[in-house]
Amino acid sequence: MNNSPKKYNNTKATLAIAKGSLRSMLRSPSAVVFTLAFPLIFILVFGFIGGNGGIKIDVGVAKGTDTTNMVYQALKANPVVHLVLNKTEADMKADLEKGRLDAIISVQKNTLGGAPILLDVQYTKASRENSKIFASVINSMISRINTPPVITPVPMLVQLHESTIEGRIYKTIDFILPGQLGFSLLSSGVFGTAFVFLSLRITLVIKRFFATPVKRYSIVLGEMLARMIFSLIGALFIIMIGHYAFGFTLVNGVVTVVNMLILSIIGLIVFMGFGFVVSGIAKNESSVPPIANIITLPQFLLSGTFFSISAFPAWLQPISRALPLTYLNDAMRKVAFEGATLFDVSHQILILFIWMVIIYTVAVKTFKWE
Repeated sequence: MNNSPKKYNNTKATLAIAKGSLRSMLRSPSAVVFTLAFPLIFILVFGFIGGNGGIKIDVGVAKGTDTTNMVYQALKANPVVHLVLNKTEADMKADLEKGRLDAIISVQKNTLGGAPILLDVQYTKASRENSKIFASVINSMISRINTPPVITPVPMLVQLHESTIEGRIYKTIDFILPGQLGFSLLSSGVFGTAFVFLSLRITLVIKRFFATPVKRYSIVLGEMLARMIFSLIGALFIIMIGHYAFGFTLVNGVVTVVNMLILSIIGLIVFMGFGFVVSGIAKNESSVPPIANIITLPQFLLSGTFFSISAFPAWLQPISRALPLTYLNDAMRKVAFEGATLFDVSHQILILFIWMVIIYTVAVKTFKWE
């Protein structure tokens, strides 16, 4: 008869810890507020009020454009207009169709007679609101140039030709929802992880675990699994509300949703690393919010959550492009609106993995079990 003790199953322990942690999250008002309520408030507000989401007007400049004339110089000096140079014709056309560019201009000297300057503007229905704003800017500018402040008649200086290409209509919700989803994952990963592990350490729960056969990795994996399930439920809820209530674009339907959830998992793992760092640095629960806010607020404000990074001052943009939430937001928008695959956003995913390596290296150095 074999009386050897049965080997302890750490997989069951991990699942049990995950189940208990998930229950505590579902009962926590703060977890529900940061994961669901807070992002949904912004989605509802922006979904109802519409607008252009604070996006600056990005205008591609066609190759061969005469950059010395008054029309180009006037556009260059306009603070609303961001001129995009050094792109191929094919790239600009693709960006225009997908709404990355709001218009393409070509400014040429007229050698065939008539107005000395020919201005060709190509708009897109993929960015309808910004196209309207730019059309107003163009027509106002040309009116001023063609009507100088003199009474005597003068020949027309600028001849304008406008056209519009078909494209997917870019709505406010297409910009706002991915940003709010990213913020939800950031808040859940940082605040949720920091509070949970600090509480387990202070109450000596983790120390009691050491007296059992439960492995350390089971504790961490159990908590991570619970937070992933909770956050993915929240992410799916946000995406469905945005899609069915406000027409949030999901180009490839279910495939797009799955890709967004995979990106959510990657982003959450990165943000949980920040939470582990906070729980290791914080001395007590009252010190968690200030430390966590130092991590979350800059990303919330500077990572393109509400406004396009191109609208920020030039000196601030490198800081924005160094933050992990920037790349998660960018990848989400490309997948949802442009129909990009995970391979197409491999650059953004690579940056997130680099952040993952960095932050978990720091987390290992700062993490305390008791």
